[in-house]
Amino acid sequence: MEMPSPRPSAHKPRPDYPPKTPPPPKKPPSPPPPETLTGPDAMTRTSVGRGRRVMANRQGAAWILDVQPWAKAKGAHHVAEQLLRWGCHRPEGLDDLVRFLMATVMNDGGRRVSLHLAEESQRALVLALSHQPRPPAMDATVLPRLQVLGALSCGTEATVEGRQVWAVVDLARGVRTDLR
Repeated sequence: MEMPSPRPSAHKPRPDYPPKTPPPPKKPPSPPPPETLTGPDAMTRTSVGRGRRVMANRQGAAWILDVQPWAKAKGAHHVAEQLLRWGCHRPEGLDDLVRFLMATVMNDGGRRVSLHLAEESQRALVLALSHQPRPPAMDATVLPRLQVLGALSCGTEATVEGRQVWAVVDLARGVRTDLR
């Protein structure tokens, strides 16, 4: 006759079924709400998430350019060429407006900038994005200068991706060149 073993593991019966699956992981915590800057950048909103622009149901194009002395002129050329491809009127002062947008984001100190263009109902949105996280304070004269250059609407936003500066131009009316 066989004697039972004094070890406790010898008394455990082998299970006939697999063990239970572990419970699913808990939901990760929500990101904190956006911070609001104070001081000279009070009009600029800082968001925690990625600053994604959505362009749906309209024509759009984007270019990435190195921060070099030629980038402003190259960006203006890209915008003008794309508007002509779409069959849109190219306003006279559009090059100056695009160059100013590019210069503004290039001053943030990044290595590259993105230039985005969208068109809908004879209005063009031109957006320049610096890829420099936490950009320095922006000059308070940027938005008034964009309006002088002919922007119907303009704005700026600082995100974790960098500063976005944008302007909407009426392609039917053109950019004002008499207010410089």
